Amino acid sequence: MNWNGKEVETYMKEKKYIDTAIIPLLPLGFDEEMKTSAVQGEFISLLAMHLEHQFKGRLMLFPSFTYLKSEEEGLAEKRLKQWRDTMIDSGFQYVFFLTSDSDWRFTSDELERSLMWLPSIPLDNMDEKYKHSIMDDQVKQLLNVIVKKWQSEG
Repeated sequence: MNWNGKEVETYMKEKKYIDTAIIPLLPLGFDEEMKTSAVQGEFISLLAMHLEHQFKGRLMLFPSFTYLKSEEEGLAEKRLKQWRDTMIDSGFQYVFFLTSDSDWRFTSDELERSLMWLPSIPLDNMDEKYKHSIMDDQVKQLLNVIVKKWQSEG
């Protein structure tokens, strides 16, 4: 389910079946980090869309969590924990964060269980058909991780 009026309305009616939240993490960097941030953002956003399509009816794709690369250390992590806690309090049993920013790999153990890090693949010069083929391959990898999490905690 996507974050739009129609699908949120459906979510409200079918809440008991939609137990998983997906939140893309998008860095915002400037100067020499700008291109890398844009590439990571494009990759993770497209990946999240493909993942939502695969699990439509079981998960909700939320708007991206955007943060500054120059943000004070620990501040983005603190805000992200707040997002996760709010989602869990709202009834989501599973919360996954998707990122290509390697800085998140060194986060607290508490968030690490929810974090799914994948190295970004530059998509800017790729044919649309090839982009989607690559995304399908990436989604297959994530499917295994998500399903295992559902099985182990469900």
